[in-house]
Amino acid sequence: MSKAADMAKISAKGGFHLLWGLVVSTVISSVGTIFIARLLSSELFGLYTVALAAPNLIIVFRDWGVNSAMIRYTAQCRAEGKPEEIRNIVLSGLIFEIALGLALSLISFALSDFLATTFNRPAIAYLIQIASFTVLTGGLINAATAAFVGMEKMELNSIMLVCQSIIKTALVIGLVVLGLGTFGAILGFAVAALIGGFIGVFLMWTIYKELPKPTSFKLEIVSNVKVMFKYGMPLSLSGIIGGFQTQFYAFLLPIFYATESNVIGNFGIAVSFVVLINFFATPITTMLFPAFSKLDPQKDKETLRNVFQFSIKYASLLVVPAAALVMSLSEPAVSTLFGVTYGVAPLFLALLAVSYVYTAFGSLSVGNLINSQGQTTFNLYLTVLSAIIGVPMGLVLILNFGVIGLIVPTLTAGIPGFFISVGWAKNRYGVTVDWISSAKIIFSSSIAAALTFALVFELGFASWLRLIIGVLFFVPVFIVASVLTETVNWIDINNLRSMVSSLGPLSRIFNKILDVIEKLLVTLRPDKNHKREPNR
Repeated sequence: MSKAADMAKISAKGGFHLLWGLVVSTVISSVGTIFIARLLSSELFGLYTVALAAPNLIIVFRDWGVNSAMIRYTAQCRAEGKPEEIRNIVLSGLIFEIALGLALSLISFALSDFLATTFNRPAIAYLIQIASFTVLTGGLINAATAAFVGMEKMELNSIMLVCQSIIKTALVIGLVVLGLGTFGAILGFAVAALIGGFIGVFLMWTIYKELPKPTSFKLEIVSNVKVMFKYGMPLSLSGIIGGFQTQFYAFLLPIFYATESNVIGNFGIAVSFVVLINFFATPITTMLFPAFSKLDPQKDKETLRNVFQFSIKYASLLVVPAAALVMSLSEPAVSTLFGVTYGVAPLFLALLAVSYVYTAFGSLSVGNLINSQGQTTFNLYLTVLSAIIGVPMGLVLILNFGVIGLIVPTLTAGIPGFFISVGWAKNRYGVTVDWISSAKIIFSSSIAAALTFALVFELGFASWLRLIIGVLFFVPVFIVASVLTETVNWIDINNLRSMVSSLGPLSRIFNKILDVIEKLLVTLRPDKNHKREPNR
């Protein structure tokens, strides 16, 4: 268990560094989104959303699994004590992203008229042309992120994200205020992405120059590209199919609802808001992949079993309550930040948040486990299954129900493949989900969400005040429900104390929270043994 504990500490530290970067950058970006939504009408904001969505059809062809390969092989080389091989892995990935990103940006630029016409909005072709170069800049940012994750330098990733969000918010707001409207918003977004990419490359260079130089430099680059392609090709096809499936839904919406830009704007607000849950989900997902990559299922069977099961439980303790909180407070939250103009956005937001509840069943863990062990072809099969179910479902539902018809297949099409992957991981690696624990987390979150929604619904206060009251009410109710249902026990408290011990002075804050939970255990569960148990 000592190896699992060490990995948990490293993952907790890296996850925290990624978390603060996501929180700060998202808050800053959200300020920009709020200002844009208020300065532009819902119709113009819908055009902004459509113009940025068009290049996303091209972006799905950008990666080819190379970024994931960079993370996996960098983590493996570090675990095996081969730091001299990391240099070529990082450089190979960056060169690949620049070459392919530039080519795809030019393709997107050339197709701008066709895409604008297809969206029934030929006047926005020039906006799509500007947005096209985010395909290249996004590749630079993704390559930098892969290098930071593999090297466990997440603080650099956070610096990159925060710098980009500051520049983007300042440029977008400034250009819109100057009267450039949607054009200014798109231009500011594209320029900020370019600067963010350059910042990421510079930070990559700061760690690259400290790595040992390998021999046969050019040959190593060619060799690494081949290895990464072999690993990443199935993963790439999965990403292309999955990305196409998502963009296919977004592609159909403006075609079938050409005169409903305001509804699309509402959906754009919901998509922007749901990233609040990603504050918790993204760090977990990001850190689990390199963590699982360090483990050999033959040599580390028990460690793998423990890491997998605890990763699901502790991820769920963060993500599922966050999703329940967003669902219960979607209406006052949207009204507070975006005004009453976006009246349908709360419903869209509540539905989108449902997907994060799947964390309790292992949705953030099982895919990372399978990919970390090189079984990317199996994930490709699951993605194909999801597309076979989701594409015709989306076509029928979007045609008849609009945005609701877009959301439903995103929530349901992947469920069969997900449970197949859980069963496959159990048979192959002996890992499983603690279903009872997951059920308790969902139950406790549901109780807190239901009571919070009922309270906020009855209050006649301003939306911002109802939002604050709802948050302050939800948190203690969830904690009490978790203690009463034994969702959190003494073993969990000890494990969590060990994990946060790597956070330095910040660990004191988390320990204060754990002290409160301990006192509740003593008070509300007097029938249990309250003696602190050692880590298991």
